[in-house]
Amino acid sequence: MASITKREIVSDLSDQTGLTQADVSLVVEAFIDLVAKRLGEGNDVTFRTFGTFEVKVAKAKIGRNPNQANSEVKIPARCIVKFKPGRELKETVSKFPVEKIK
Repeated sequence: MASITKREIVSDLSDQTGLTQADVSLVVEAFIDLVAKRLGEGNDVTFRTFGTFEVKVAKAKIGRNPNQANSEVKIPARCIVKFKPGRELKETVSKFPVEKIK
């Protein structure tokens, strides 16, 4: 299964909209910056049919190196992004053939 890059998305959007790739790239970058800014302000970002991005706090914990059983590393609490898919996205994905995904 291949990963889709931002460059491929820009190219596809350019083809679909007739806009130049440079214009689409500017819009995609502005979109990413805006979402990050809004998440940083404590807001959830929701696209009704797609899903919701939200910031959660991952608790501090102790990590261990399996090669050095006695060494412990403190991992501080940190902010992480969670994504909750929307109903329509879940329904669309559930119709994908399993053989194609593996």
